[in-house]
Amino acid sequence: MDVTELMQQTRDALTVKRVFGDPYERDGVTIVPVAVVRGGGGGGQGEGAAPDGAGTGSGSGGGFGIAAKPAGVYVIEGGTVNWRPAVDVNRIVAGGQIVAVVALLVLRGVLRHRRK
Repeated sequence: MDVTELMQQTRDALTVKRVFGDPYERDGVTIVPVAVVRGGGGGGQGEGAAPDGAGTGSGSGGGFGIAAKPAGVYVIEGGTVNWRPAVDVNRIVAGGQIVAVVALLVLRGVLRHRRK
């Protein structure tokens, strides 16, 4: 696979269909799922022999990555559109743990200072 073909596949993968899912309707309410999509690609190519004349030369290489996570949904009901964000529970728990650790460290420092 050459670099140009790889970059074309990367562009094709990062389309609006990856961000906005297919809407679905039930009981007069339409839901449009939305995601945050990030991606990128890169590659290299070479030709010719090494500067010291060793080898016959050539080369190639490349790759790309894509990541998506839910952002929320648009809820369309009765002619009004409302945004409902997705809740990332893992992020909330991690944030709570960080706050707890910092609070314990501060409390330990205050108690050590009072003892002296």
